[in-house]
Amino acid sequence: CGKISRYIVVSRSHRCIRALQTRQTEHAVPQLYTALQRRACSSLSVPRITTHYTIHSRDKDPRWEGIEMERFADEADVVIVGGGPAGLSAAIRLKQLANEHEKELRVCLVEKASQIGAHTLSGACLEPSALNELFPDWKERGAPLNTEVTEDVFSILTEKHRIPVPMLPGLPMQNHGNYIVRLGNFVRWLGEQAEELGVELYPGYAASEVLFHEDGSVKGIATNDVGIAKDGSPKDVFERGMELHAKVTLFGEGCHGHLAKQLYKQFNLRENCEPQTYAIGLKELWMIDEKKWRPGRVEHSVGWPLNRNTYGGSFLYHLNEGEPLVALGFVIGLDYSNPYLSPFREFQRWKHHPFVAPTLEGGNRIAYGARALNEGGFQSIPKLTFPGGLLIGCSPGFMNVPKIKGTHTAMKSGMLAAEAIFPQVVAEELDSETAGLHIPEYAENLKNSWVWKELRAVRNIRPSFHNYFGLYGGMVYTGIFYWILRGKEPWTLKHCGTDADQLKPAKDCTPIDYPKPDGKISFDLLSSVALSGTNHEGDQPAHLTLRDDGVPVARNLGIYDGPEQRFCPAGVYEYVPLETGDGMRLQINAQNCVHCKTCDIKDPSQNINWVVPEGGGGPAYNGM
Repeated sequence: CGKISRYIVVSRSHRCIRALQTRQTEHAVPQLYTALQRRACSSLSVPRITTHYTIHSRDKDPRWEGIEMERFADEADVVIVGGGPAGLSAAIRLKQLANEHEKELRVCLVEKASQIGAHTLSGACLEPSALNELFPDWKERGAPLNTEVTEDVFSILTEKHRIPVPMLPGLPMQNHGNYIVRLGNFVRWLGEQAEELGVELYPGYAASEVLFHEDGSVKGIATNDVGIAKDGSPKDVFERGMELHAKVTLFGEGCHGHLAKQLYKQFNLRENCEPQTYAIGLKELWMIDEKKWRPGRVEHSVGWPLNRNTYGGSFLYHLNEGEPLVALGFVIGLDYSNPYLSPFREFQRWKHHPFVAPTLEGGNRIAYGARALNEGGFQSIPKLTFPGGLLIGCSPGFMNVPKIKGTHTAMKSGMLAAEAIFPQVVAEELDSETAGLHIPEYAENLKNSWVWKELRAVRNIRPSFHNYFGLYGGMVYTGIFYWILRGKEPWTLKHCGTDADQLKPAKDCTPIDYPKPDGKISFDLLSSVALSGTNHEGDQPAHLTLRDDGVPVARNLGIYDGPEQRFCPAGVYEYVPLETGDGMRLQINAQNCVHCKTCDIKDPSQNINWVVPEGGGGPAYNGM
């Protein structure tokens, strides 16, 4: 409660929020599943897997009769969902404009992580263009950009060798002028700047529901209820969430946002764009031998251990923060077809390559995490505005895929949203046909910005990998049509559909024989998840909900050999024998979830729906 008290001014509504935070904190206990716990759980009879109220309505549940369900409501000018680079940049820019024009403007930002930056994970090599615009004096303000890139290395890996690739000027992967950062630290710093400007930050509050006016426009959001038992019944400490209403609501939840999914359907926002495609990024932080430490060095690779038709690659960045730290990771496109592929185990295998392992030998792994990334690019950008709200940042997907960078574009989108919103929310007479403001100027401003130009120029690089030659054909295309023509070709390539539709039946694929981890360079999954600091209230319904509890065994296991137990980077899903010994059942270890959303994206049955757990739950990344 002490952490959030700095962000809350005294009012009735804010005391309500503080009380909710106190209850969340009192009942949060570490619940990382061990192998022993899983064996114990597998012996229990589970009548149904999903108990969440989004699947099983409380209206028809006698256990909820007589429970007070009224929610307290509070009003703001602007509500922002998500405390990442986009949401914080929007909040900061709004308050900058308000201060410049001497206007009163209440901006509230809710973030599901227990602290600002605690759910943030990225490589990250930051392009400072948007930051220069937001805070030209960021160096004087103490922004944690301590490592300017001094050396760029790009490689094609074979199983035993490395083929160097020259970094020609103008290629997307060139990082001259960029900074290696720990993005969680940078986001925390943005939060401090926002607070100083008067933004009300509420970490530990998960926005679980979009609220609508009678005319269908967005009214705001509601935070989720707390104090619900694992079986879906109310506990003695049950507290209803609260409502935050606004003239306009910005949705910056990050990749594959829970609320954005609802908005896509409600307003048909994806009607005129390609399906979004994704990747999963896995990352570790290591303390290495100081003799091997080369601050400012950036390494990227493609090739082994992936085959030519599986999109992906690696990064290894040498930080300059007073200690010999390196950030390394592996990214795999979620349009892969072999259900036996395990992104986590591919990452562990890559670390044993002769070009990589020497850097890590004698070192100590200190952190692990994973998240999904948008890879659809220009073709997959949905409609961004609707009555009462806007989409910003990685929620709609502004990542420059060949650069592997999206922070600068996310920040700029938030800033452009703020600049479009401000004149209308402070106007004495609201000029809107709906109760929630509709601000299409944001989309127009974005199309006239460097964000649109940058994404359009690289629009064909990612889909160009869908050819017989895979990786190599895509690299040739990039060399010819991007390096020479700068994306000015008169055509736009299409993606191959949703990632969930790309898996082949297990009978048509070859199982992958992964080596056992050695405990020095490669590691098992559970010891990795332990390094993520993941923590959820144990006695709550699983937030990995199933639309149909019968689908996992009948279809996913029966046809695809249970791919969720391999594509999840946290050991959330596993198939265990029934007590009777005559079949299998899916077990969901929701406490392990690192909120990467991969399951929601890649599930071939599209039966998994990720929803927010109680606020404050999830990973506790420290500068990832």
